[in-house]
Amino acid sequence: MEQRRAGGIAYLELVTELLQRQRLADPVGGSFEAADLQWWFTRDPHPTDDDAVFWLDGGDPVGAMVFTRWGPTRYGCDMVGSPPPAAAWEFVRRRCAELPDASVEMEVSDEAAATEAGFVDVAEEYEITWLDAADRPAPRPFPDGYTLVPRPDQDGPHPMIKRNGAEVEARLALCSLYDPDLDLAVRGPAADVAGYALFWPDRRTGVGLIEPMRVEDEHAGRGVAGALFRAGLDLLAARGCTRLKVMHSVANPAATRLYHGAGFRTERRVRVLLRPPAVAGATTAGR
Repeated sequence: MEQRRAGGIAYLELVTELLQRQRLADPVGGSFEAADLQWWFTRDPHPTDDDAVFWLDGGDPVGAMVFTRWGPTRYGCDMVGSPPPAAAWEFVRRRCAELPDASVEMEVSDEAAATEAGFVDVAEEYEITWLDAADRPAPRPFPDGYTLVPRPDQDGPHPMIKRNGAEVEARLALCSLYDPDLDLAVRGPAADVAGYALFWPDRRTGVGLIEPMRVEDEHAGRGVAGALFRAGLDLLAARGCTRLKVMHSVANPAATRLYHGAGFRTERRVRVLLRPPAVAGATTAGR
């Protein structure tokens, strides 16, 4: 099996191919869609090949270990597909050793190996939920004074810049699954951005993903989220998506009510473990 490091667009293409293959092989296997890591690319475009290693069989990607830089001292680490376990965990330990000042979060299935690599604290728990597109709820009208505006009809900076950086729109344009007509914002009565959501149609797998979705605090509780969410589900179905997916934190009861209220049902819960920054002079098991 060939091992390959990748960064930039080469990374994006490989991880997209790997996750699409995984979804086609297993309707509910794994936690992520290709669109998940395409969205993450807007935060971390992997400018070097330090943070992702792939394993290929006959030229086709079958597994990967991916580090995602969420901030100067915060990383995510994810096992994608089916990489060789020993080699994958060796890469995790080596890369973590190169990031002594960073915390690293990882969803794990092998807790013994994770503990050996220093992942000892529970960071968060997520629900993975699914809905057949044919069972999606009927649209809801927006509250008075609120208007749905796709990105091509918007003026000014991208609504996601505040939380995702000035480069978000340019990086979205590099993502093969990005559809600007499904990049939605809601304008409030004062023409301000009341909320936004990004709906990702993967025509190859038939899966539509919702990531991210946000309603600003001052507009919460008015029905904006439900109307925005259901409008996006209709657009995903119109793009040919037959199955719809959203992953959310169990610590967010508003998200749970929104998604379960629309008919999404939990396929499983996953735990994310944390490897804290190394203490000066200390050693970490497994290094």
